[in-house]
Amino acid sequence: MRNKALCVHGHFYQPAREDPLTGKIPPEEGAAPYANWNLCILDQCYAPNARLRNFERISFNIGPTLLNWMAMQDPPTAAAIIEQDLENHARFGFGNAMAQPYHHTILPLASRRDKITQVRWGIKDFELRFGHLPQGMWLPETAVDLETLEVLVECGIEFTILAPWQAAAQPLNPTRPYRVELASGKSIVIFFYHQGLSTTVSFNPSATRNAESFLREQVLPLYHDDDHPELLLIASDGELYGHHQRFRDKFLAYLTTDGVKKNQITLTFPGLWMKQYPPRETIQILERTSWSCDHHLLRWSGACACTENAEWKAPLKEALDAIADRIDAVYETVTGGWGLDIWEVRNRYIQVLAGRTSLADLLAEMNGFRLDDEQLRIFDILLTAQVERQRMFTSCGWFFEDYDRIEPRNVTAYAAQAVWLTSLASGEDLTDFAANALKNVVSWRSGLRGDAVFRQHLLRAELFYQGLERSAPQS
Repeated sequence: MRNKALCVHGHFYQPAREDPLTGKIPPEEGAAPYANWNLCILDQCYAPNARLRNFERISFNIGPTLLNWMAMQDPPTAAAIIEQDLENHARFGFGNAMAQPYHHTILPLASRRDKITQVRWGIKDFELRFGHLPQGMWLPETAVDLETLEVLVECGIEFTILAPWQAAAQPLNPTRPYRVELASGKSIVIFFYHQGLSTTVSFNPSATRNAESFLREQVLPLYHDDDHPELLLIASDGELYGHHQRFRDKFLAYLTTDGVKKNQITLTFPGLWMKQYPPRETIQILERTSWSCDHHLLRWSGACACTENAEWKAPLKEALDAIADRIDAVYETVTGGWGLDIWEVRNRYIQVLAGRTSLADLLAEMNGFRLDDEQLRIFDILLTAQVERQRMFTSCGWFFEDYDRIEPRNVTAYAAQAVWLTSLASGEDLTDFAANALKNVVSWRSGLRGDAVFRQHLLRAELFYQGLERSAPQS
């Protein structure tokens, strides 16, 4: 019986909702009586699961931008989540929390340079908050390609979790981890979650009303090998436990305490299992696949049957790619003569974002010299533009069925903010180029166009900064 092990992984994430001008989340329709969805889900999911200590007993990742917001909005809940990982870290030498790329970017659709930034920002933010380096990293939407896995390994990540259909070899034994050999000569461990169990937990509420019945009827019959250890891994959105499905926070608590004990099932998490039972087999993956789209990565780059009326998605992706290229070109031109590795500075800028250092001190640490005050001011603005330019690729901008939703409008606003900041720092006005690129992004429902959203944010930015200048004390 000791060979039977269970792991529940919760992917806790919400897109960044903050207005790039104010840094605050505006009121969101539909979240009432809460002011916004983050507050709603905090009350229904994050806080109850922390109080029940569920974060100590599951494998989990929590989006860096979400945890940053939570640390300011509800410090006790954020601290409790971190503390529950640290208890495992003290007990076993590694924790049960996994890192996540910073802005939930679909990494196979990103350049290698952007992959590196997203992964390194996610790792550093994790290290600064949890106090130790992560072993594993959850990939947004489990979207994967070999280059992404190479970047993970280069950055020190040992494992990730994928859907079983992302393995090239079928049928797959999901009760054991596998190793993927990479072109660099290195390798990474892959845990494949159990499709049937994960689907049942996520989409069949009647099956999870009673944790005892769930274990007896759904889990125990799946163990077949009495001679070798078997791990069943359930992967689901963390918000399911109390937000999407009421009382499932309590289901999770019983499942991972009395439930597994009564049924003589060992509770574990991937980092611990990997150390106890290193993978013995290798496998190849199917590239450019994910857990939530059957059409490779079309959900975030074009029209597919996962969402109807998705003709706006490809123009939005193409426009933001073009805008990003222009912003990067200005970044390189302005800073090119300063003798800095500007992309390494971007990779390390997360420390400034996290409030752990200043840009001046970061540069001094990297290069042993300081820029003059004007260069430093310009560089700081350009790097802030790079943050917005990264944020505009948040996956939620393409996930749903229409452009006229808060998520696509937000990524367009982040693009406008990046353009505004780039102009502020360099004098290079990309407004007309960006607006022209976005004009073919059109809501099928309301007719709202991407260039209108873009220009609306620019107008707000101009008025906002004019207000700041008028309110600034005069010397």
